[in-house]
Amino acid sequence: MKKVYGDFLAVDSVAFSVEEGEVFGFLGPNGAGKTTTMRMIQCISPMTSGKLEVFGMDVSRKQREIKFNMGVVPQENNLDPDFTVYENLLVFSRYFDIPESEARRRVDELLEFVHLEEKKDTMTESLSGGMKRRLVLARALINKPRLLILDEPTVGLDPQSRHLMWDRLKGLKKEGVTIVLTTHYLEEASQLCDRLVIMDYGKILVEGSPQEMIDEIIGPSIVETESDPGVISCLETHNADYEVLGDEVQIYTDNPQEVTDHLLSECELTSVTARASTLEDVFLKLTGRKLRE
Repeated sequence: MKKVYGDFLAVDSVAFSVEEGEVFGFLGPNGAGKTTTMRMIQCISPMTSGKLEVFGMDVSRKQREIKFNMGVVPQENNLDPDFTVYENLLVFSRYFDIPESEARRRVDELLEFVHLEEKKDTMTESLSGGMKRRLVLARALINKPRLLILDEPTVGLDPQSRHLMWDRLKGLKKEGVTIVLTTHYLEEASQLCDRLVIMDYGKILVEGSPQEMIDEIIGPSIVETESDPGVISCLETHNADYEVLGDEVQIYTDNPQEVTDHLLSECELTSVTARASTLEDVFLKLTGRKLRE
């Protein structure tokens, strides 16, 4: 599918599929096309061209049916400040024609699920950022969606709130809910996603599980040391797979002990660090380290 705004190609002929019951992630720098793709999945931004189906239904023809089975957690906390925590959920349930008795039962269950039952009568403006985020998640679940869309679900949260959100999302996955998310937190993607894609400039660069990406693009381990001409010459002599990043050299290897011993003995270094490769290493290698606004 493709999305064009005037002369700007926001999403450039991407193709992907999400299996029922899995957590699928979109990663990429600012402006990569992630949110635009999510908006097309949500049926709120029409494609310029291509084909997109959700639940086997065409998003251009079955929007109402798709939205009825979908829950959305947007980037911003768009709660109604005039309502209490409880009222925000109860009023939202009316969009799905849920009978009031059933809606009240679901609200009670969801408040317990997101640990907000003691805040049910609190106005939303008095909630902390983590509480607001959990309430937005509860609201997205009021219609018992088959598909949950999360756009930066834990942005701005402290570590405790973030881990609580992760626990809630893992619980939903166990219940069979399909989850599609975007995130800038690489640890979050590693923790939650069964599969993911990394996007840049509107294209998908790579797709797979977090571990597959690490193994195929980086390798299992990285050895880090200071960058100077002597080190580079020594690495070149031994055909090492390395990258210079400012004042640091990263050597990609499946045998970190051997590389470390070599650097210390033959390259006359005194400071060498070995660590496991991460999804963040993959992300930065594919998309670069230049800051984007």
